[in-house]
Amino acid sequence: MLITQLKAKETIDALVVGKAFILNCFGCKEVYFPEKCATELQKELSDAGKVTGILTMDYICNPENLKLHLEARKDEIAAADVVLVFSCGVGVQTVAGLLEDKKVVAACDTLRLPGFQGVTPQEFDCDQCGMCFLNGTGGICPITACSKSLVNGQCGGAKNGMCEVDPNMECGWERIQKRLTKLGRLDILKNAPVQIRDYSTDDATKECKQSE
Repeated sequence: MLITQLKAKETIDALVVGKAFILNCFGCKEVYFPEKCATELQKELSDAGKVTGILTMDYICNPENLKLHLEARKDEIAAADVVLVFSCGVGVQTVAGLLEDKKVVAACDTLRLPGFQGVTPQEFDCDQCGMCFLNGTGGICPITACSKSLVNGQCGGAKNGMCEVDPNMECGWERIQKRLTKLGRLDILKNAPVQIRDYSTDDATKECKQSE
């Protein structure tokens, strides 16, 4: 996890349709994690009977370790309609990759911090744009999975599912389409308004405003 801030409470509430399994990552806590804000929000969801379980662990970007923890909580995950992840974009993508049949959503936005991307070298990446698109793309980042960082669909230049810029790279938007089709959520692309990327959110000086 890198520097994260919670999405607006209204946004998170809207993501929890039905019941949620909550996953917290404290691995990069020394960098920054809005723990107090997250704890208060999670308590509200729990008190409302919307939580099937909460898993807090270090470095969910480590897929081998995460897989073991998810397996141990599989009944709670199965009982949930959505997995709500409090981590950076790397962690959310790792969870989505392991839970291919479950709706996985990000509760945080990741802010710019030059340097490492999680603790384990792997295929997932986060551009730390401060405006996470993962909730509308099935847990696959369109900014890093697409060579052109397109946020509103593919360019049309892909051939046989491969990127025209990098023929060794699978088209990110074809991956997104397949993932949403598998989840039965393809309408999210058809009905969603055009998203304009807000580059002003790409700023590590923004922090969760929480009282001590």
